[in-house]
Amino acid sequence: MRESAFIQRNKPRWEQFEKVVNQQGQAPPDQLAELFIQITDDLSFARTQYPTSRTTHYLNSLASKIHLEIYKNKKEEANRFVTFWKYEVPEVMWRARKPMLYALLVFLIANAIGVVSVANDDTFVRLILGDDYVAMTMENIKAGNPTSVYSKAGELEMFFRITLNNIMVSFQVFVNGLFASLGTGLALFYNGIMVGAFVTFFYQQNQLSQAFPVIMLHGTIELTSIVIAGAAGFLMGNSILFPGTYSRMASFKKGALDGLKIVMGLVPFFVMAGFIESFITRYAFMHWSIKTMIIGFSALLMIFYFIIYPAQLHKKWKRS
Repeated sequence: MRESAFIQRNKPRWEQFEKVVNQQGQAPPDQLAELFIQITDDLSFARTQYPTSRTTHYLNSLASKIHLEIYKNKKEEANRFVTFWKYEVPEVMWRARKPMLYALLVFLIANAIGVVSVANDDTFVRLILGDDYVAMTMENIKAGNPTSVYSKAGELEMFFRITLNNIMVSFQVFVNGLFASLGTGLALFYNGIMVGAFVTFFYQQNQLSQAFPVIMLHGTIELTSIVIAGAAGFLMGNSILFPGTYSRMASFKKGALDGLKIVMGLVPFFVMAGFIESFITRYAFMHWSIKTMIIGFSALLMIFYFIIYPAQLHKKWKRS
């Protein structure tokens, strides 16, 4: 690549880096670390291609500034627990907005396939959910409580089991991104078909109006989190497929770290979903206003933290 083309391609990004460095300690530590990785990658390329040019000297100077800023901010490490959820996760979510859209589309398409399949094949729901589960649910429907499965175990036992299972599912969806995003796509697809089949089954039994709000008490956070875990998997998988100006290994390391941050950031939300499912969902016949309040709050929380708040932070940093 000619030096002029290299400069033209990356100059806007370098200027943005300078603005961040000039904030004098206001930039989050994770953002500085991300900038340092990017600028050292550019510097390495420039040293190889243009060892004596002014571009190489400029990048070396900029890398030094970012490095000094990182060490100046070492005192903030004591607050890492706070800054991780306040800045690092939302920052990664902003960069993962396209993978999250892809994950949502895969999940919704799979939902639709699950719905159509169950509607046209009576045996499909048993294939997906299992004969034992379908038989148990039919018995619960006859007994007058289609979602009584959520009240059969003790609250505390159920909480730990469900929370751990949900966290493991999210990690599985993420780790499947190692297979060039295909594994994550298949995991999302399977979960989406399950949800579509599940909902259609209750519709066929004329129990959807009772069962769906009960399921969504915990499902609002749980299902949204699985889609977001899918975005983390796509982020890692795409870093292998499309390394851009990075080496493939450097791109993979960056994508894997960003994806892992998203999955780790989901842990409190899975704990919250597990608490709701274990301690609240069992009260299936609570007043509709309470169900609406819990579902509404859960939806607003997920939309704000994973979509609105990252966009607000991005605008703030861009103006700085």
